[in-house]
This record gives sequence, C-alpha cells and structure tokens, in this order.
Amino acid sequence: MKRSIRISIMSVVTTCFLLGGIGVVDANPSMLKGYSFAKPTFVHEHPFATAHIVLQVSQGDPARWGLALSNAQNLLNYFGQEEVQIVIVAFGPGEKMYLADSPVAEKIAALDAEGVEFDACDNTYKAMTKEMGHPPKLVKQAVIVPGGIVRIMQLEQHGFDYIKP
Repeated sequence: MKRSIRISIMSVVTTCFLLGGIGVVDANPSMLKGYSFAKPTFVHEHPFATAHIVLQVSQGDPARWGLALSNAQNLLNYFGQEEVQIVIVAFGPGEKMYLADSPVAEKIAALDAEGVEFDACDNTYKAMTKEMGHPPKLVKQAVIVPGGIVRIMQLEQHGFDYIKP
C-alpha cells in the first residue's frame, strides 16, 4: 500500500476514534449496561422533587403523543421544574413517537431541556430494527432501557405515580 493512502486511512481511523467511532456519535444514551431493577438511574436528577410521575406511551397515535407531552408540560407548570420528576416511557407502537422525524420531536427536545426524561424500550427498538432492516434513528433525547414495562414497574416500585394518557 502506498504511503499516502496509508496515511489517509490512518487519518480517517484516528478522526473516527476521536469522534467516538462511526455511528457512535449519534447513538442514544443507554441504561442497558449495569441496569439494576432495585436501583433506578436517571438522565436528569431531581433531588428536590416532591412529585414523581411516569407516563406510559404505547399507542402509535400522534394525538395520544401530544396528549402525553401536554400532560408533562401541565405537570411542570403546576409543580415547577425543580419539584417534579417526569419520565415518559414509550414502547410498542408508541415508540414511533421517538423517531427523529416524529411530528413531536421538537416538543420532546423542549421538554427534555426542562428535565423530562424520555425512555425507549430496547425490545421495541430491536423489533423496529428487524422490521426496517436497519436501526431506526431516534431523537437524541431517547434513552434506551431494557424494557418499557420493566421500567414502568421499576419506577412504580420506587414511588412514581403512573399515568397512561
């Protein structure tokens, strides 16, 4: 191999390594590694929250997605950003809400900035990957959890109030 080609290849590999690898830069945060049902972890910590809410989204209806997001916004408005911890868990057809081209992607980004967590079921993600033939691109705010129902159960057992809009 010529020296100039070898140097070019090494530059590309080095750049990819520094950026986190090909495709890794766009990867969603994940709770899969080291997951413990007994000890929930969160993307947004809310140490002063007095209210803890988990919202389930399991339907593929954009109107239902909007309702869940409106519920989250109403809770933030009522309690205040520091006083409420909100986790929206999507699975099944509801996980389409987290697709990058979703009609609610901008609202998800805005609510994430206010501290709302968006959890995506890994089981559904794998099924979507198989169906599409490639991993779907999710909004960057979506956090992969082992299972949507498992996450809801975990949060309920740790004092979260459950709401299914």
